[in-house]
Amino acid sequence: MKVFGSGNKNNDFFELLPQAIARLKKNIIEPFLGDNEDDKYANERPPLRSEIFTKEKLAQHAVALSKRHVPTLRQTPEQLLKRLAENEQILLEVHALLTKTLKENDRIAPAGEWLLDNFYLIEEQIYTGKKHLPKGYSKILPQLLKGESAGLPRVYDMAMEIISHSDGHVNINSLTDFINSYQTINFLKLGELWAIPIMLRLALIENLRRLSIQIAEEITNKSLATRWANEMIEVAEKDPKNLVLVIADMARSDPPMESTFVAELTRRLQEKGSILTLPLNWIEQRLLEMGFTSSELIQQENQAQAATQVSISNSISSLRFLNNTNWRDFVEDTSIVEAILRNDINGVYEIMDFYTRDQYRHAIEKIARHSNKSEKDIADMVIQKAKESNAHNKDIRLSHVGYYLTGKGYLATAKAANAKATAYEKCNQLANKYPLLIYLGGIFILSLLFSWGLIAEAINENLKQNVLITVCIVAFLATTRLAVSIVNWMSTILAKPCLLPRMDYSKGIPVESRGMVVIPTLITSIVNIDHLIEGLEIRFLANRDANLYFALLTDFKDAKTEHLPEDAALLPALKNRIIELNKKYQRQSNDTFFLFHRPRKWNSYDKIWMGYERKRGKLGELNALLRGGAKDCFSEIIGDTAIFKTIKYIITLDTDTQLPRDTARKMIGSMAHPLNHPVYNDKKKRVTEGYTILQPRVSNSLPANNSSLYARLHGNDPGTDPYTKATSDVYQDLFMEGSFIGKGIYD
Repeated sequence: MKVFGSGNKNNDFFELLPQAIARLKKNIIEPFLGDNEDDKYANERPPLRSEIFTKEKLAQHAVALSKRHVPTLRQTPEQLLKRLAENEQILLEVHALLTKTLKENDRIAPAGEWLLDNFYLIEEQIYTGKKHLPKGYSKILPQLLKGESAGLPRVYDMAMEIISHSDGHVNINSLTDFINSYQTINFLKLGELWAIPIMLRLALIENLRRLSIQIAEEITNKSLATRWANEMIEVAEKDPKNLVLVIADMARSDPPMESTFVAELTRRLQEKGSILTLPLNWIEQRLLEMGFTSSELIQQENQAQAATQVSISNSISSLRFLNNTNWRDFVEDTSIVEAILRNDINGVYEIMDFYTRDQYRHAIEKIARHSNKSEKDIADMVIQKAKESNAHNKDIRLSHVGYYLTGKGYLATAKAANAKATAYEKCNQLANKYPLLIYLGGIFILSLLFSWGLIAEAINENLKQNVLITVCIVAFLATTRLAVSIVNWMSTILAKPCLLPRMDYSKGIPVESRGMVVIPTLITSIVNIDHLIEGLEIRFLANRDANLYFALLTDFKDAKTEHLPEDAALLPALKNRIIELNKKYQRQSNDTFFLFHRPRKWNSYDKIWMGYERKRGKLGELNALLRGGAKDCFSEIIGDTAIFKTIKYIITLDTDTQLPRDTARKMIGSMAHPLNHPVYNDKKKRVTEGYTILQPRVSNSLPANNSSLYARLHGNDPGTDPYTKATSDVYQDLFMEGSFIGKGIYD
């Protein structure tokens, strides 16, 4: 059989094959592929590229997918993290190959350029994927029982389908419609909704891995085509009669007759004209046997490169979309639990802030995880319970869903759902029920254990009774400090701090929750007045709100006489500065800034003229004034007194206390939440539930420059906001009580 017809009458192709094998191995296979002649990417799957669906068709596909999915909670080995590590390795290899190709001044396809230019983003997304997908995370998600994605999380398969039918282009509208359509058949758990951005990220990285392998194969095929073309050109120019040997070598190596290889080889050979007609004829003959022509394959190559470039650009754009999307809104828009809780009978739920709503949802998720009821069923249960309480009870707390999720009704909800309490929860419940007994009992037992060795030794020494008692007391007291530290440490584990539920006043404080920020202070000099006015203005600028007011609550400094000569200049100066502030930030109605000044009164105990009861007295008389009395307690009041009876909350700060941006809204939002409303017990004559006073953690702001080791050790972390962040305090967390230190908000 003649391969090329009558092109060469003296040399039969098959007679030349044995001679070509040695040359093939020496010159092509070993230098290019090494000792392994198999393609390392031979078993790779194609990119995620199925029929492109419209928004409506994608939603229909979601319904069909939901019907087809069979989820299970059966535990299977972790697969996603392992696959992510493999994807990272492949992408790094392809990146190295592209970089090497460019260094050798070889051309790369536009898709390869996209990959190189945006590889920093891909690396960042791989790191984010590892961070947000801790080991074992995917095991708590429902997994598929059968199909190609059997053993993988259901939401991962959904992410793969979305990317496959959108060519890697993801947007929030189509994604939301897809999830909502899927849930018309099967509801997704809250954990699955939060996992969707993670799974989309993993699926996009998987798609980029597959696309990058295509790019690597194209580079490999081009390189192979270039090697054969260079060898043929060299032989054709130096020894044309041996050209058939090179063709035989290439035929024996069974080159990949794919679009990339054929296009590159044909282009290189055609550049040299008719001298290389023989190999061009061989290529055309091979292609005809396969049912193609070289022009068709070249056209396919151009189309494939364009498709790969579009897929990579879509995938990279979608990775940016994942970074820029507010997933909180997405979860709340697609969660069936959220939709049910928004039916809260008093409408409180939907005007709470995100963190509080998220606490409620996590409580439902937690109960469902330990019971045989779904999250939807538990949400329906608490809504029904709130409605029943509203019909029979006027207490707004009992008619709010939060009472049954984060309040005292939580245990009843868990019991109604047949949820099994974990060992940690049982210990926590016991600590909440008997906090003082456990706290003091723990200290006593540990102190006794730590001191027992010394006490036992003292007993063995047959000491006198009075000496023995003294030794026992000293040993016990000496070990008490260590015992207290250990009990405090264990208490922080059992009673973790959490943010109080809070209303969302980010768009403005409502009229019924009006507040006033007051600074109890002394006026001592003009410089002191300048400092007070500057601080008041700064607090206002950081917390501007139509229903928030700012005031100085002042006294003169202590004196031996009722009046001092400098008093006559200080008070008018302060009055003028407050009036100037009101003009500078003038409202359509009411004033923003106020001044409440008290005269000195004789203190018969200390034998001095001073402000009555100092700071405590200031606040007490201000409270009386706002409630319609105690006008005689103040010698000077600047500001519109008509609003006094509408003030509900007072935020009191020291002169040097900061009020970070929007903190006042958050503090008032916490006080205004129904679960935080104070409940006065007539029998005990005190507030037994809720809060009358909330105060932030006390923290010191120390200068950063030239600070001592002691200051660095005992100073607070920079960038933390003690007003709105949860911090651990053993006494507060364990006993749900605290001591007022004069800074905070009260009703």
